[in-house]
Amino acid sequence: MAEELSNDHPMNAASTPLALPSETADGGADAAWAARLAARDPEALREVIAAHAARLHRIAWRMTGDTAEAEDIVQEALLRLWDQAPRIAERHPPGSRVAAGLRLGGWLQRVATNLAIDRLRRARRLAEGEVPERADEAPLADATVAARQEGALARALIAALPERQRAAIVLTYYEELPNAEAAAALDMNIKAFESLLHRARAALRQVLAAREGGE
Repeated sequence: MAEELSNDHPMNAASTPLALPSETADGGADAAWAARLAARDPEALREVIAAHAARLHRIAWRMTGDTAEAEDIVQEALLRLWDQAPRIAERHPPGSRVAAGLRLGGWLQRVATNLAIDRLRRARRLAEGEVPERADEAPLADATVAARQEGALARALIAALPERQRAAIVLTYYEELPNAEAAAALDMNIKAFESLLHRARAALRQVLAAREGGE
C-alpha cells in the first residue's frame, strides 16, 4: 500500500509497530495522535498504520472480495485521515473533555466502510450485476478444500446482499464489533442498524433455504 506513494510521503516509511501516544490509558491517546498528525509527524502516521491498517484491510476485502481494491481503500482512508487531521485535532485538543471520546479507529472504519460501499455501487452500475468473486488460483491441499469451499460459499452469499447489509454482516460477524460501533461505522443510530442487521440475516437465511431446497 505505502509503496505506491511517492518516496517523500510520510506513508512510505516502514510500518514497524511503534509505541502508542503517552497519554492516559483511559482516554486522550487518539487525541494525541491527531495532534501529532496535524503537526505532520510521519512517525505518528506509521503508528496509526501499524495499529489500524490490518483491520481496515479485512473490512475492505470482505466487502469487495478484491485484494487490490482493499489496498486502495485502506490507503485512501489513511490519506483522508492525514488530510483531515488538523480539523480533527482542532475539535479534540489533548487534555480537553472531548479528547477522551475521540476514536480514530472508529473514524477510519467509517471512512473505509463508506469507501467500500461507494466502490461496490460504482462497480454494480458498470457491470449491471453483482461484483464477481476473484478466483483463487493457488493450489489447495486436499485437507483444506472443503473449508475453502465453505468460505467461498459464505463470501458469495454475503456478496449477493445489498451493500449496506453486507457491511452490517462484515462489521458484526467478521470484525466482531459491538452493534454501537458498527452502527457508528455506517453513520446510523443503533435502532436503525439493528433493523438493517435483522434484514441482512433474514436475507441470508432466505438465500440459504432456497439453495438447500434446490439441491
